[in-house]
Amino acid sequence: MTKPISMIRAGLLGAGLAWSALPAHAEANLAAAEEILSAHSQKPGFEAPGKPFDAKSCMAGKSILTIPTTSSIPFNQGIVESEAQIAKEVGFKHEIWQNQGNPTQWVQGVEYAISNNFTAIDLMGGLIPASLAPQLAEARKKGIRVYASHYMDVTQEKDPNADISLPVSFTDVGKILAAYAVTETQGKANVLVIGSDDILPSQPYWTSIEKTLAELCPDCKATYVNVALADWATRIQTSTQSALLKDPSINFIIPIYDSMSQFVLPALAITGKRGMPIATFNGTPFVLDMIRNGDVKMDVGESLGWIARSSMDAYMRDLCDVGDVPANLYVPFYIFDKDNAAEAGVPATYDAGYGDAQLAGYRKLWGLE
Repeated sequence: MTKPISMIRAGLLGAGLAWSALPAHAEANLAAAEEILSAHSQKPGFEAPGKPFDAKSCMAGKSILTIPTTSSIPFNQGIVESEAQIAKEVGFKHEIWQNQGNPTQWVQGVEYAISNNFTAIDLMGGLIPASLAPQLAEARKKGIRVYASHYMDVTQEKDPNADISLPVSFTDVGKILAAYAVTETQGKANVLVIGSDDILPSQPYWTSIEKTLAELCPDCKATYVNVALADWATRIQTSTQSALLKDPSINFIIPIYDSMSQFVLPALAITGKRGMPIATFNGTPFVLDMIRNGDVKMDVGESLGWIARSSMDAYMRDLCDVGDVPANLYVPFYIFDKDNAAEAGVPATYDAGYGDAQLAGYRKLWGLE
């Protein structure tokens, strides 16, 4: 589905939505695009999400089981490993339910938490609580708290099957990626966006990319290709090849989750498009290595350790009755490109490159120092 942005502009106006003063064939607003990028080009500082509390004391004897959507994605594995380290620092029991994304395995994880009397279940990295509604209802009857993080956009309604939900602003990420495409192409972007509609935030994320392109660059184009999560390894390459052959004028690619990038590169080689700029999101280490090697242009990074600390902070606040659980997951976004990718390590790691403000910040917040 390829849309000239002028058509999107007309649709937005017809829907009664606000629009900038740009005329129908105005040049791209590069200054506005650069302003968006500038806001995410500085190392993030720590902002306390609430008041300090004695985490070690109040978490003594409590336990959390983390069930990721799948253990096969490095992004998920990096977060759960960081959560385990946090639990060790604070001093409470934490286990990880390893799985390969099979719903039966998720059910078994919840049943394990119930039978082993865990204090809380943490559904992490895209696992939608509603998909386990009967099992979670049983867990909650047993007094087990249910948490879910990084599975939805801030514009979406929280799932009632979880006691605490921590959304992420995929909408903001969409703005950053669209702005980058506009600046890199100097207002001549014809973007192929690769998404996965079975991942809950994908549609508002794509909508943000599409809308921001329209606002910044009325004559740009955007094409969206949907590839289910389970089909990434088999269909991203062929879908990308087909799109590039159908429209040879495509000049920019946004795989909306960065682990997709590894399957895009073979398609570029086969179609003679090697070197086409790729911009993406997550900050997964092997993709940051791909930036350093010149295969990917930019990645909007989110420190996986920061995600873990923000998640655990909210969960502990709930379990400790601190009373100020954040409404959203606090994840500052930081742009990695060829100029700073090496700061993430060689090879890259999950948390390097973001600074260390969050490490001391959370330890002080939790009364650990």
